[in-house]
Amino acid sequence: MTIDREKLAEPGTEEHALLDRIDLGRLPRHVAVIMDGNGRWARERHLPRVAGHRAGIAAVRDTVETAARLEFDVLTLYAFSRENWKRPRAEVNTLMSLLREYLRKERRTLLDNDIRLRVIGRLDDLPGAARRELEATMEETRENRGMAFNLALSYAGRTEIADACRSIVQAGVPANEVDADLISRHLYTAGQPDPDLLIRTSGEMRISNFLLWQIAYAELWVTQTLWPDFRRLHLFQAIHDFQRRERRYGGLGPEGEGREALAGKR
Repeated sequence: MTIDREKLAEPGTEEHALLDRIDLGRLPRHVAVIMDGNGRWARERHLPRVAGHRAGIAAVRDTVETAARLEFDVLTLYAFSRENWKRPRAEVNTLMSLLREYLRKERRTLLDNDIRLRVIGRLDDLPGAARRELEATMEETRENRGMAFNLALSYAGRTEIADACRSIVQAGVPANEVDADLISRHLYTAGQPDPDLLIRTSGEMRISNFLLWQIAYAELWVTQTLWPDFRRLHLFQAIHDFQRRERRYGGLGPEGEGREALAGKR
């Protein structure tokens, strides 16, 4: 399948100019996003926090569609953490209502774009109505073979690792057989590639208990843009910056190897 640049950006726009500088043959397979800044976006406009959450839906829609057209293997969005249950009940109820609204409105788009929805996190923690809407959407998109779209809901990285360890113990696996690959196979993201690129909006420089195991070698990209204002241009910026980096995975890059070779000849 060939990526259609014209569907990604209109010629003559800033998005198109930046897209021309991106090598579509070297895209990240898995992009994860910490969506942050809804509350600040609303506060700057003297609006209630719910207005920021509602505005963030447009950013989700644009990011998911763009990622699917770029043919990512996986897109993971951090939508609701386990710590978020501490927020005021009215705000949590609004977030669950917006989740249901998004799923109802976007189900057709997910199907048309061959996107497969998955939930990572403690799905059973969610209210019944939201859980049923999620389960129905996951079932409807289960046979899709395009991008996997992970929604992290009631998610915490440490809880995920603890759940994986618990599952291994319950399976009776001997201690000497436990290794990194085995733990990976028991994570919520089992069977998926680890993120190559982690994006965080709103300028905060922290991981927030997100995909702690999986992002061991991910490239981090932080933007001051608040989540409701995040659009495909920002995604293109992140990808362009990603492609300019040298990924060593703990080893030496080409420049380092060259320096070592020269040192050995002296």
